[in-house]
Amino acid sequence: MADIPKDCKAWILAEKPGERVTDKTFRLEERPVREPSDGEVLIKVGYFSNDPAQRTWISNSVVKERAYGPFPVEGDAMPSGFLGRVLKSKSSKWQEGALVNGFASWSEYITVNEHAVFPARQIEGYSDSIALSALGMTTMTAYCGLTEVGQLKAGQTVVISGAAGATGSAAVQIAKHILGAGRVIGIAGGRDKCQWVESLGADVCLDYKSPSFADDLVKATPDYVNVYFDNVSGQILDLVLARMARFSRVIACGAISAYEGDREMRMKNLFEIITMRITMQGFIVSDFADKWPAASQAVKKAIEEGKFKTEGTETKVEAAFEDVPKVWKRLFSGQNQGKLVTELKA
Repeated sequence: MADIPKDCKAWILAEKPGERVTDKTFRLEERPVREPSDGEVLIKVGYFSNDPAQRTWISNSVVKERAYGPFPVEGDAMPSGFLGRVLKSKSSKWQEGALVNGFASWSEYITVNEHAVFPARQIEGYSDSIALSALGMTTMTAYCGLTEVGQLKAGQTVVISGAAGATGSAAVQIAKHILGAGRVIGIAGGRDKCQWVESLGADVCLDYKSPSFADDLVKATPDYVNVYFDNVSGQILDLVLARMARFSRVIACGAISAYEGDREMRMKNLFEIITMRITMQGFIVSDFADKWPAASQAVKKAIEEGKFKTEGTETKVEAAFEDVPKVWKRLFSGQNQGKLVTELKA
């Protein structure tokens, strides 16, 4: 058994941010490593999942009763998904050395209940980190969003915003190669990202940074849109609403356009929801936890059959623990393609 340190580093939520995360938001501390009690395991973290939703959990404008995820208070370690190995087990469920992932915090070592982690999804020949990317929660979000909320049918037209991100890029591949969408339209920022999204299977990817974006959207949707997978909200959502077909569905998954900076959303086309009888439903992936096994099996099968690309769908950044917040903040400046994963330096 590896040596267990008495203390480890942890990133603490020091001051809840307003419009922007600042140098005052997080604080690095040394905290004691807690020995596991009966039914618990001690885990050494190897990777952190970086997710836009984490920004909403720490906002100073969110009240606990309306929070849709964790609600850390100042002084708590920053919540995060992780992948790591069991260093010490007081559980009959887990052996030491087992690769697990789950949800805890930005800490080098974590001690959790045996039921708080699950076996890391793996495919032989792939990096361990696939458990956080192609087989991770963002892919489960994409699959459940399309099938359970969007109810996407074969042959339908689907638009996916944030299509170069973790959830969006998975949604493009699932819609096209697993669910048989007739036309998949991605939306991403910049020509390079758009070309990459098209390489994943999108029939076309529109550059929202282009001055002709609004016109491009109209031209790309001559027969209108059956399902819109929304990861960004704001102006893009407003424009897409005007292109939705009658009795279409909007999957409200994220609003990254409003997570940092000015959060005011100026909407002109909400009346389209009434005239087109659009169903717009918000969700989080835990709403469909019972669907995860089937979703992961479907994606794993698609990977093995060459229908779901993993190359390029993960931006893995090796970093010292001291740089964990810096890597996470890349999410809000477009510095990732696919899933952004932090690999802790040994």
